[in-house]
Amino acid sequence: MSRPLVIVESPAKAKTINKYLGSGYEVYASFGHVRDLPSQDGAVDPDDDFAMKWEVDFKASKRLAEIAAAVKDADGVILATDPDREGEAISWHVLEILKSKKVLKDKRVQRVVFNAITKSAILEAMKAPREIDTDLVDAYLARRALDYLVGFKLSPVLWRKLPGAKSAG
Repeated sequence: MSRPLVIVESPAKAKTINKYLGSGYEVYASFGHVRDLPSQDGAVDPDDDFAMKWEVDFKASKRLAEIAAAVKDADGVILATDPDREGEAISWHVLEILKSKKVLKDKRVQRVVFNAITKSAILEAMKAPREIDTDLVDAYLARRALDYLVGFKLSPVLWRKLPGAKSAG
């Protein structure tokens, strides 16, 4: 019997949420961000509509392989990462990777958010699925592009000129 697969950020949340949802769901953790821009030049190309080249680190690659294998046998996918911009981005990254692995086929993908890890908040959120919020994802992408193109280059200057400065981001 296949069940919906729920993807959250942390393993602690996964365990608690799995307890609240019961045996009708499988809950996996992404362990936070699953891919990032590499530090080398060219990861963001302003001349190509700010195209971004993402890379998955080894640990995340292993977790994503486990998630992708579970998706093959699941009824659908529920992305339940945090409700902020970063959480939305993690859901988007996971979805993009699952698409690239071609494991989704005709499976339904939904996004749910909750502001508390309580049984009532989680069960209520599961009743109100939505799509990924592309405005939040676009805000994340703009922030990452600016950090990469400006912040990473400006931060060393700030560190030299303003001792104690953290970053230009």
